[in-house]
Amino acid sequence: MTAHAPLDRTPAFAALRAHAAAMQGQHLRDLFARDAGRGTSMAHEDLGIRMDWSKQRVTAETMRLLEALLAESPFAARRAAMWAGERINVTEDRAVLHVALRAPRGQVIRTGGHDVVPDVHAVLDAMAEFADRVRSGTWTGHGGRCIRNVVNIGIGG
Repeated sequence: MTAHAPLDRTPAFAALRAHAAAMQGQHLRDLFARDAGRGTSMAHEDLGIRMDWSKQRVTAETMRLLEALLAESPFAARRAAMWAGERINVTEDRAVLHVALRAPRGQVIRTGGHDVVPDVHAVLDAMAEFADRVRSGTWTGHGGRCIRNVVNIGIGG
């Protein structure tokens, strides 16, 4: 992956900083007064998630400048590396496979030349089967009674 200049030293960051200084004195009521459709134009919904920036001190120009900053960042290359199964987790020297957990059957995500999606779905299927057995009472606790309480301790990640 190619080295990038620190984002706070890029032309896009300088433009965003100047814009932020100009926006500092803006009041939300003035932004709404200038743009009656702000509640709609400054919101976006996708995949059941609604993001609404209308009540923030941002404008369409702010969003354009943020996109320009993103374009000067290594984001796109790093996202592509993640999807390609490259070893981008530097602390553990391994691929990050979060995307494989959400990948539909049939999608191909390779790491080290191996498609991990079938492996992930095999584990997901086993987990679903286990959960069904616990819920139905087929899988019981030590004393043979149905499991009624589950304590889930995550490890992060």
